[in-house]
Order: sequence, then structure tokens, then C-alpha cells
Amino acid sequence: MSERDEPPLDELASRAETWLGRSAAPVRHTAAVVADRFDRITWRDTYEQSAGLREVAEELSERHDHAADLLTDVFLAAYKVGPRLRERAEMAPSRLVNHQVVTALVESPEFAELRRETAGDPYAAAMAVLAQAAAVRGMLERSREAQERAERASRAQQDADRAAAAVDDALQRATDEADTVSAQAADAVHRAIDAAEAAEAAVRRAAQHAARALGAAAPGIRAAARSAAGGAAEAVREEAALMRAWGVAPGELERMPFDERARLAERLRTGRLAQWAELIGRFRQMADGERARKMENATGELVGVTLGNDLSRVIPSELAGLGLPEPRAVFAARYAAGELMLYDAQGEQTTGQGAIVACVDTSHSMYAAGPGGVTREAWSKACALALLDQARHAGRDFVGILFSAADKLRVFRFPAGGPRPAGIDPILDFAETFLGGGTSYQAPLTAAAGLLEEEFDDAARARGDIVMITDDECGVTEEWTRGWNDAKHRLGFRVFGVAVGAPRAAGTGSVLEALCDNLRSIEDLTDVRAAADLFRVI
Repeated sequence: MSERDEPPLDELASRAETWLGRSAAPVRHTAAVVADRFDRITWRDTYEQSAGLREVAEELSERHDHAADLLTDVFLAAYKVGPRLRERAEMAPSRLVNHQVVTALVESPEFAELRRETAGDPYAAAMAVLAQAAAVRGMLERSREAQERAERASRAQQDADRAAAAVDDALQRATDEADTVSAQAADAVHRAIDAAEAAEAAVRRAAQHAARALGAAAPGIRAAARSAAGGAAEAVREEAALMRAWGVAPGELERMPFDERARLAERLRTGRLAQWAELIGRFRQMADGERARKMENATGELVGVTLGNDLSRVIPSELAGLGLPEPRAVFAARYAAGELMLYDAQGEQTTGQGAIVACVDTSHSMYAAGPGGVTREAWSKACALALLDQARHAGRDFVGILFSAADKLRVFRFPAGGPRPAGIDPILDFAETFLGGGTSYQAPLTAAAGLLEEEFDDAARARGDIVMITDDECGVTEEWTRGWNDAKHRLGFRVFGVAVGAPRAAGTGSVLEALCDNLRSIEDLTDVRAAADLFRVI
């Protein structure tokens, strides 16, 4: 470039004015979701605890730049109660694809559903990220050309920022000379301005190309985002339902370390009874409802009217005249004589005070499925877990005895009043254990009576309850029966029989009927209410 005449300084400054101060470029953000320090700490802690998140980040980063930033945004969008996205103009050009992906997620109705499950819960938000990982990978692949264009725009912007800084530097050197500058210094300023103008034009072209590429990818990203958010919401809901079905309280989950919670969720998803979680949950809900309606020492089913002075059972017509003096005197006289008309009832004994012992048959025949595909084992274990809840609610010990043949027996103890030993694992061990083989009544019932006798000797608690759940019939010896009857008389325990999967009417003279005070037959294994009365009397 030929040297120009020496111009005055103010003329150079006027031409350079557009570029002055541009060296202090505006902050361009790499994060699409606005987050404070505590949000970032939550993400960092969750990321460090989750091997799954680290694996996804590593795998995506091998093929896509800035994938770690995108995963952070997806997590925070799910975790924050009211996520706010930055304006597109605030973003670094290289993160425009990230911004578009996160925007598509947040604006989808499915993501709003997802956030109902994940907001404020780092574990659930991390699970949402993992559930959407495959879709995020697909969105990044679909946006590869747009990302390349965005990277070019980013490099062009960096060149423009350097060119603007060069104008500032050249003008500063020129001002060091005098009110007028040398032709050489002026020429340097003009060259810097020309380069800055060219760089700015390159930025505009690159930005236009990036915008067109992003626009072309947008429909596919929006569709994938909706599908990803919907799938993640379903996965998070299923896990939450699984935890509820197995009786894991939200507070217990919040206190649980991340990896322990992830291992528990995996075990619940893959265990032997995983497909019956919904049945287990319904059983527990039914039992909880029966507890809410149950009255201790209730007199049972109403069968007529009798005379007496139990004010809790006075019929309404006896109470009708209490507002007047004369009928009130008559009422008092009849009360004193025990001649008030009362509802008469029969049936239900008071609930027990000792341990609840559930003897669950795990012989080969318990594999059999009934109506709806529910296996006899699944129904029996669901009933036993509801009985465990029943015992805990009443402050009673619970013992689960799994049995099959005479030499196959497993005993699981759950003492009253204390926290779950080692979390939920012992409960899962009880639920998932299956012994196989034949059926023997004597072994589990002898063990149950022995446990109740031990409780009586140690804590002077009698009136325990034994629930025998089986689908089979087997004999017992006369000698054993005498010992059984003696123990039952001495300890005052009750025995409830549940015949699963096969009709067994009362009065048929079966061994199970002879051993039990109360026997019920369960044919429809999809109907949890078939055992509702059990939770009213135990």
C-alpha cells in the first residue's frame, strides 16, 4: 500500500472510531442455561459421583467438541426449578448448536412433564441426562454441518476481535507522535482498519452460513428433542414408581449416596420380581387403605340387635330422645339395667401383639401363573411385603420364612422399631429368594412357633400371628400335630391360611384347614383385594 499524506490525528481517529474499544469484546457465553455457583457445584458433585455421566461425556467428546458443555446444560435444564436460557446473541458461536439443542428440549411439552419429576433432584436430573444420551448423540450427528459452520464463525469472530485490537494499537502508536502523524504511522492505521473491515465482513458471511445450517437442522432437532424428553420422563417416572412400589420413601432416597441409589434402581429393574413391581405397589396401597379403615378391637360384622350397655354400639333410635328430660331419664335407667338396644356383631378377634410371621411356599409349583399372567410366587411375595408394612406400622416384629421341602428353609428377621438393616437389601433378598423343590408344612410352622416362643420367653409377648401362604397340600404327623396344638394353646397365636391359585372351600377337611384358624382361597391373582380382610384382623 502506498504511503498516504500525513493526515491530522483527529481524521485518523474518526475513521478508526468504529473499531476503538472493540478489543474488549463482549463476553460470549459457553453455557446456554443461566446458572449460579450452587448450580454448578451441584452439577460437578453429581458428575463426580456418576460413572454413567462420565462415560457419556467421554464418549460424546471423542466425536463432538463442546459435548461436556451440552451435558451440563441438559442437566441444569432438568434440575433447575425455573431454568432460564440465554439469548442466542449472548452465546459463543461455537456453542450455537448446544443452544439450539437445549432450546428445543426446554420448549417441548414433554420436557415440562420431565421436569415435574427432576426439578430439585440431582439424581433424577442425571438420570434424565443418561436417558437422553442416545438422542443427544443423534442430534449432534444431525447438526454436524451446522457445528462446522459455527466453528468457522467462531474463528472468524476471533480474527475480527484481533483485527479490532490491531486498529486500537496502531492508533495508539500514532498518537504518541504528535498532533499530526507520519505517513508511515498513518498507513499502519489504515491497513489495520482495512483488515478489520475485511474480518467483520467475514464474520457476517460465516454467521449467515451458520444460521442457514442451524435452520436446516432445526426441525430434526426439535422432533428428536420431543422424543428424547418423552422417553426420559417415562424412564424417570418408572424408576420413581419402582421405588414407591418397594416402599423406598423419598426421604430415604435423598439421603442415599448417588452410586448406591443407582445400584438399587438397577437391582429393582433386573431382579426376579421386577416385572411385578406394580402388583407389589398395589398390594401395599390396598393394605395401607385397610389399615386406615381398621379399628382396634372392632367387634366385627353386624348381624342383628341385642341388649346391653355398650355405648359404642347403641342404635340411633335409642339416642333420638336424649334431647328431652323424660326420655333421657328412661335412657339412664335402661343403661343402668343393661337393657339398651345395641348392634350385635360377630367375628373379628382383636389384633395380635406378638410378631407377624409369614410362611411363604417357594416350591416349584409356585412358578405357575394364574389369570393375568401373575405367578403364585409374585402374589405371595407381594402379600408378605404388605404384611411386613403391617408389622412395622403396628410396632411388631416381622419374620419371613421361605420354605419348600423339609430340608429347604430360609428365615429373614425384621425387628420392630429400628431402621431397615443395611437399607432395603434384606427385603430384596427375602423377596427374590426362591428355593424350589417339594412342600413340607412341618418345617416352616415348627420354625414359626419356635420364633414366637422365643419372643414370649424374651419379651413376654404372646398372641402372635402366623400367615401360611401355599398352593399345595401335604400331610403332617400325629405326633407333630400334638406338639403344634400345645404350642398354639400355650402362646395364644393365631394361624391364617392362604391357599393361592387353587380353589379350596372350607369344610373339605384339608390339612391346611385343620391347621389354620382362618382359611381363604385366592383364585384371581390379579385381585389384591381378595386378601383385604387379612389386613383388617392382623
